[in-house]
Amino acid sequence: MTDLTPLLLDLHGRRVVAVGGGPVTARRLDAWLEAGADVHVIAPYACEDIWEHAEAGRLVLHLREFEPTDLDQAWLVHTATGDRLCDEAVSTAAEERRVWCVRADRAGEGTARTPAVARVGDVVVGVNAGDDPRRAARLRNAVAERLASGELPLRRARTGQGHVALVGGGPGAAGLITLRGRQLLAQADVVVVDRLAPRALLDELDPDVEVVEAGKAPGRHLLAQEDINRVLVDRASAGLRVVRLKGGDPYVLGRGSEEAGACRAAGIDVEVVPGVTSALAVPAAAGIPVTARGVTSRFTVISGHDGPLDFATLAALEGTLLFLMGVARLGEIAAELVGHGRRPDEPVAVVERGTLPDQRVTTGTLATIAEIAAERSVANPAVIVIGDVVELATVPSEVWSA
Repeated sequence: MTDLTPLLLDLHGRRVVAVGGGPVTARRLDAWLEAGADVHVIAPYACEDIWEHAEAGRLVLHLREFEPTDLDQAWLVHTATGDRLCDEAVSTAAEERRVWCVRADRAGEGTARTPAVARVGDVVVGVNAGDDPRRAARLRNAVAERLASGELPLRRARTGQGHVALVGGGPGAAGLITLRGRQLLAQADVVVVDRLAPRALLDELDPDVEVVEAGKAPGRHLLAQEDINRVLVDRASAGLRVVRLKGGDPYVLGRGSEEAGACRAAGIDVEVVPGVTSALAVPAAAGIPVTARGVTSRFTVISGHDGPLDFATLAALEGTLLFLMGVARLGEIAAELVGHGRRPDEPVAVVERGTLPDQRVTTGTLATIAEIAAERSVANPAVIVIGDVVELATVPSEVWSA
């Protein structure tokens, strides 16, 4: 095995011949077809998966025995007939025609190997472990898992096409970002980060990754939205991979759609990666379901700091009310809801810093929550939960950690 030379093949438009119509051949087909190969399967019979590809016009199926001339226009042949004499005949014909041959029965007697492959974006890793495919698969799975989680260095060493990803970082705990979000962070040249994003992830970045602070707090913005849009477009236009790391989900009470629109208007490729929204995750971290059978099947999510609120409409809504970033207006929210018909004894919970180690939950009713929250110096970031579901809380501790 030490004298083998690893290569990646461009099979687009080139003929690949598969001899044998069983499941071993069927497992190889997707890779060849995704590569754009001109696939021909030669066998006196074919399993269902091969028939489906043939009937869809994705490959050519020849229901007959193999003939050496089948390889005259081939670039690669894979033989898996289960008949050693036939596989040897294929191998011999390939050698005569200088066609690379993969033998499923005896890999060492072919001139090529099919590695176990892990793919993440444009990164392709092939693993070969001699004639032990199960060992190769285990190694491949271990590599794939670390690639998917962003643990391995995925950043490009060369500038290429610029790209912007709007990544929802989740409610706060670093472990609650999606795998796709972790992958993109591992590839990033620039990270434009919000105040409420999972900032512990920044410690994992390469030292030369540019981190642009774009945090917003009530009454204080480090960057105006137009400046954020300009940073995204300018860096991507320079061929850099940019991640806009946001708390929660980029399209839930955020300006992700504006940022995506600015990138598309500038001709920049943009990807939106949904995140676990704090509106649902933070109550869950406190053991509060936003819906529950026999209690309510509805919830409404409201921005607590963005403009006037229609309290008459909100008070008339059935189900759970979830206010994001509304602590500064908690007294007003509670009084107005009661004034417009909600029960004064309706349960309320305020969950601060949800999913982080210093998470804290403050409970009361619409009549009492403002005074209790003031006594405890409750502050944003927090989610306010109003409704009978608060009484179903199942996490007695004030601390929860992902």
